[in-house]
Amino acid sequence: MAELHLQSHRLQNLWQKARELPLLPIGVLLIVFIIPALFAEVIAPHDPYVPNLRARLQPPVFFGGTWDYMLGTDRLGRDILSRILHGAWYVLAVSMIGIAVGVVVGTTLGLIAGYARGWFDGLVMRLVDISLALPAMLLALALAAAIGASFLSVVIVVGFALWAYFARQVRAEVLLLRNSDFVARSQVAGASHLRILFRHILPNVMNTIVVLATLQVGIAIMLDASLSFLGIGIPRPTPTWGLLVSDGRDFIATDWWISFFPGLAILLTVMAANMLGDWLREQLDPRQRQI
Repeated sequence: MAELHLQSHRLQNLWQKARELPLLPIGVLLIVFIIPALFAEVIAPHDPYVPNLRARLQPPVFFGGTWDYMLGTDRLGRDILSRILHGAWYVLAVSMIGIAVGVVVGTTLGLIAGYARGWFDGLVMRLVDISLALPAMLLALALAAAIGASFLSVVIVVGFALWAYFARQVRAEVLLLRNSDFVARSQVAGASHLRILFRHILPNVMNTIVVLATLQVGIAIMLDASLSFLGIGIPRPTPTWGLLVSDGRDFIATDWWISFFPGLAILLTVMAANMLGDWLREQLDPRQRQI
């Protein structure tokens, strides 16, 4: 009986935790973003690259179209739904890798600047000020134009545009932790500076890094979509979401679905990522919790 009662109590705790999860943004991210990115080859009804001129500019199924092309087709007869599903993989790859670059560069510089102080701290903070003073899109346009349009260039642009946020926040956290008792005891015990930074201080700022990284997903997606829309992101014929929106600019008055559905995917994904980031901030940051 005691074991059954314990198992029942655990199930109740799990159910309570599940009810506290932000199910709406998680569901949107899974349906619109993550599952399409991982399984596009399986669930996409058509090849996103092969044109079919006989089916060009067909409307969505609920506006007089057919079930073969649920969200309609573009000017070359390519299925909009299939192109959105395949484009999710590129959006996911660019945002995740770009944020990872920003996390590694910004966290490393922020850790060293906050711990070492002195001239290095001043140099890093001036670079952060310069990066944050420039509009993210202007900086992205300049970098993309300088290094050319490719998958790698978009990743570099996203990482370069985001690293300053991580550097500034991590430095602020390290300034509070560097005078803590556990750091002083580690110094007395003879621990090296690298060990103190990456073994003792870094774990204490990981919650902040995770929350900030989640909040940057929307910015990364918007940067990728904007660069692709302007023609300096991942080049054609890759079906990135920004490029799909751009393809429908000349048909927006008549064949609105070409731009509408990719734009809707961007909107839902960015909103869901921001909602999930806000929830994580409330859960992982004790200062944000309501007592």
